[in-house]
Amino acid sequence: MECRRCGGSLDRAGDFCLACDTANADCVVCEVGRERATVTSLLDGERVGTWTVTTVEESGENEKRERRNFAGRLADEVHRKRPEEVYATGDRDVLGVLRAQLHYDLRRVADPDGDPVRAVVERSGEVPLEVVETPPREKVGGSHSTLVGGREGKRIVRLAADHPHVKKVIPGPIDAGGRGSRTGVRAKATRADGTGNVRLLVRDGSSVQEVRVVTTAADRAQGERVRGDLNAGLDEAGFRAA
Repeated sequence: MECRRCGGSLDRAGDFCLACDTANADCVVCEVGRERATVTSLLDGERVGTWTVTTVEESGENEKRERRNFAGRLADEVHRKRPEEVYATGDRDVLGVLRAQLHYDLRRVADPDGDPVRAVVERSGEVPLEVVETPPREKVGGSHSTLVGGREGKRIVRLAADHPHVKKVIPGPIDAGGRGSRTGVRAKATRADGTGNVRLLVRDGSSVQEVRVVTTAADRAQGERVRGDLNAGLDEAGFRAA
């Protein structure tokens, strides 16, 4: 590919041109699997090119090093584009490491089952949601410290608190009069309200706990994007209720 300004040769499509200081991509979308990821460059809503990064998953003491190297190669691909916006979807463990290595706010795509690139293009005119940098443990508040489901319930609450567009997670009281479940601890984010906040219903047997999730969304439409992403995360973690 050639630079759109000076015509100089670029190593990869969408790379920033060092010869004339020109960006050839204004947005990057990362689709991240555990062993394979793609980095797609966009310019004015059009696909410029896609680069693939692969790894071989390690286990034991080598796992963290391998995952860190994988995320580092992805970060390098993003940095060489110097985009204005970076979106990502996929493996949350890799994304967590990637976020720490990027010099950008990593915005999640809330429709991982569809075409993430198309979803980003369709949302290109929307105001991006504010990213909350507060550590997940500091987002959990309220007067009810007991969580339904024990350790699994804590994982669900932490998953919600780890979302970049979540400001606060407030567990409510536990109701022991719900309908019994034989599928273990399950959770589901319900429809966003008019201010963009959602409820997370966590069930364990006949016990139910409502967790209020305060987001940076300004309205129901933006809140629905966060809700979809939370439910996708619950799916990945094996906690999603039907």
